[in-house]
Amino acid sequence: MEWLKKLAALLVLIGALNWGAIGLFDFNVVTEILGSATTVTKVLYSLIGLSGVWLLLSKYKS
Repeated sequence: MEWLKKLAALLVLIGALNWGAIGLFDFNVVTEILGSATTVTKVLYSLIGLSGVWLLLSKYKS
């Protein structure tokens, strides 16, 4: 289960860095790499969001 927590943290970090790039430079790294509105992009964004929720819930569950 520890590897899942590390993966979730990595995905949240990627999401945070991407939002920082969007806010500061108006540059979306994820869509530049994977394309805009592709299935892979949507899956990645969904995984990033779910990872954030899971980390938040796991922090308060303990």
